[in-house]
Amino acid sequence: MTFTGTQTYLLGEREIAVIDPGPNDPAHLAAIERALEGQLLSHIIVTHSHVDHSPLAAVLSAKTGAPIYGFGPANAARSKLMSQLAVDGNIGGAEGIDLSFTPDILVADGDEIKSAEWALSATHTPGHLSNHLCFAWQGNDSLFSGDHVMGWASTLISPPDGDLTAFMASLKILQNRTEHTYYAGHGAPLYEAHNMLDYLLAHRLGREDQIMARLQTAPRTVAELTADMYADVNPLLHGAASRNVLAHLVDLFERKLVAPEGAFNAETRFMQL
Repeated sequence: MTFTGTQTYLLGEREIAVIDPGPNDPAHLAAIERALEGQLLSHIIVTHSHVDHSPLAAVLSAKTGAPIYGFGPANAARSKLMSQLAVDGNIGGAEGIDLSFTPDILVADGDEIKSAEWALSATHTPGHLSNHLCFAWQGNDSLFSGDHVMGWASTLISPPDGDLTAFMASLKILQNRTEHTYYAGHGAPLYEAHNMLDYLLAHRLGREDQIMARLQTAPRTVAELTADMYADVNPLLHGAASRNVLAHLVDLFERKLVAPEGAFNAETRFMQL
């Protein structure tokens, strides 16, 4: 699920910011410390609190005294519907959440983090996780996109922590920004990032069309939709794919286009309205 692993970025020459320090892995920590080569670590910046991105933040902070910057805990910006489903929806989820993540300095949409060498501006981009932030590198036509936009795969959206409605809105926010290069949390940099934004929006709308077409014939469960829509995909990946299908159904339910037959949960049949 992490491709070649988490991309940790070191920004600066004297006062270094570490962006997404990564998993609590001794080898990953050692790689960061080798890269610092005795330089001052002044900022620890986290795009979101999944276990492949944030756990080393506390370790590095304890070693260096550098403060941790982030939006807040994983559920900091859950929608009312997602909060309700988390309590009584029986929809699963919560994969890979770093429940211990606690930033020292809260970062809101539009906030700036800077040193004498660099400046970042934060954009709140919920969807993959409600506390997800992207950071524009000012003066460099670049943006650190975390897991919101990646080159190797489309982003997993797993309710209630993942929210497709929010994800689509966040993609549109990024479309209105000017940065051309994205440094993602996984995979290679994207040098024409707006092409990927267009693709991700079209990809999700295409999945929505597939779901609605299948529900025209009969109500179906998440598992039935997944097996049909992803018939050409390795079955080992169907578990993750089913979370994306559920995310679409939550979005369609919120837009009053589908409804569950009975209680809303991950096992029920959904029908088109």
